[in-house]
Amino acid sequence: MSLNLLDTSNWLPLDGLAPGFDANKAATVHDLAGHQFSVRSDGGPMTFNFDDEEVHWAAAGHAGTSAYEAFAVADELYYAQWQCPLEPDLAISLVVDLSNGRALYIGASLGAASRSSLAVRHEFRPGTLEGFTVRGQAITESTALIGRRVEWVYSDSHAYEHIYLSPTWYTWQCLAGPERGLADTDSNTVYQVRPGIFVFTWREKVIPCGSVTVADHRDVRAIRSHGSLFGWNEAGTEPVHFTFGAHGRLISVTRHSPDLDPSK
Repeated sequence: MSLNLLDTSNWLPLDGLAPGFDANKAATVHDLAGHQFSVRSDGGPMTFNFDDEEVHWAAAGHAGTSAYEAFAVADELYYAQWQCPLEPDLAISLVVDLSNGRALYIGASLGAASRSSLAVRHEFRPGTLEGFTVRGQAITESTALIGRRVEWVYSDSHAYEHIYLSPTWYTWQCLAGPERGLADTDSNTVYQVRPGIFVFTWREKVIPCGSVTVADHRDVRAIRSHGSLFGWNEAGTEPVHFTFGAHGRLISVTRHSPDLDPSK
């Protein structure tokens, strides 16, 4: 008997998705080791001190020492990701742009979903790097992805498509893998880091999880992303946190009538 895809109780939990999902993850780098970053933001100062394996950090009312992974997104642009050992329901993403003297902190907090809130909440704090020359555009929320339909390949057996609908919503569909045939529309937030490079975050309502990705869309035939997933295990008792990567390509772009454009 075929699986009833409309029965969300059959959907795969986050810890069931993890095996093999990270096959296209980029190699980690140690370029941030030996660097201490002080970030000025509207929410207050933040500090991040990296060595080869750990980051000592204080930001947004939290602090600690954590093992981290770092990825090179583009020239002098890095994405670092870690989970807080003292607060395992907190995961941190940090984007640092050394060329332009800018940074973006994203705190993902894991709690209980309710009728009015999702299990994962993201806090965004853009800022500037002390001691670096600040250039170019500030890191701000962006509507540039709206209308795009992108195919993402995470491994030889995991593929999805994303359709970016509005500043609030996107639709995903699994094209290959254990979730094949599943689809939903979930909450998203997008920031532009550099022209053509975006932080894309989402928060799912069926599976209690959320994601932070950094995606380079400058070549729409060879898009590259680096990301993390964070949520509850199947029992809802332990956080699950892992990093991944994907190769993407633009499938199509929807052009709305100017007076109906959801990005306005």
